[in-house]
Amino acid sequence: MSKPASAAQVGVICAIAAYSMWGVAPVYFKQLMVLPAAEILMHRVIWSVVLLVGFIAVLKQWPKVITALKNKRVMTILFFAGLLLGANWLLFIWAINNDHLLDASLGYYINPLINVFLGRIFLQERLRTLQRSAVILAVVGVAILVISYGEIPWIALVLASSFSVYGLLRKQVAVDSLPGLFIETLMLSPLAIGYWILYGSEYSNLLNNSIDLNVLIFAAGIVTTAPLLCFTAAARRIMYSTLGFFQYIGPTLMFILAVYLYGEPLEEARLTTFAFVWLALAVFSADSIFHFRRQRIEARVQVKKMQDQAMQEKKMQEQRR
Repeated sequence: MSKPASAAQVGVICAIAAYSMWGVAPVYFKQLMVLPAAEILMHRVIWSVVLLVGFIAVLKQWPKVITALKNKRVMTILFFAGLLLGANWLLFIWAINNDHLLDASLGYYINPLINVFLGRIFLQERLRTLQRSAVILAVVGVAILVISYGEIPWIALVLASSFSVYGLLRKQVAVDSLPGLFIETLMLSPLAIGYWILYGSEYSNLLNNSIDLNVLIFAAGIVTTAPLLCFTAAARRIMYSTLGFFQYIGPTLMFILAVYLYGEPLEEARLTTFAFVWLALAVFSADSIFHFRRQRIEARVQVKKMQDQAMQEKKMQEQRR
């Protein structure tokens, strides 16, 4: 097996592992239902910082962290990105532990479509015909839910939009995912520690907890960092466009857990909404495939032109001699 093929296979495995871990994360958070959502977030931030210190030391990422810390613009963007990420985590945890996992699943399904929409608004990226069709289908699906229940699916929309804006901010700074997450959680840690001291529950004193509960609490750092490490490893080994096709594993697993494990109701209107969103994602994925293939063909044509031009120049030089 060639090295590129082997690297690509490892990348695919890492991508599947990353999105699968994100998809089954609700099972973990359900085990911490005795804690308020804000307290679970607090532990997620604190133990992520602790674990990330070790990973950054082992992977020798400190120079990248220090470079980012010295840049005022980068730190400002990472601060606001961290606030958005913290808000996204908090709502995600609250949604899981209040039986809104289907809403969370819907949010992460429509996240790629909101990314395209924000790219059009803020980055002046042109929407291709199929991309526009996908966005319209998703809007129709959400509209059906609004008309049927008389309320906006705010959990799904806030989760999707907050993570999309977070991604938009992270695009503005050239900081790798691991050092970036460390700095973001590090800046959130004073808020987390303040909450621990001022507003903690009866479970805040770890000495009074059972060993099982404390193990779950400490695992918050692993639940946060392990998928990210797999994602980073995948991103280094396979094309980003290919990586994007694995992103639907997470919300699909959440959907399955919500319906079949936790018994959340899937009424006709909600199922219709999901159907429209799934159709939108199918159109979106088809567009991505067509666009990727077109780019490869154009690249080959360009290379062929350059080779032909080089050959012609070589022949002309030989004729002059």
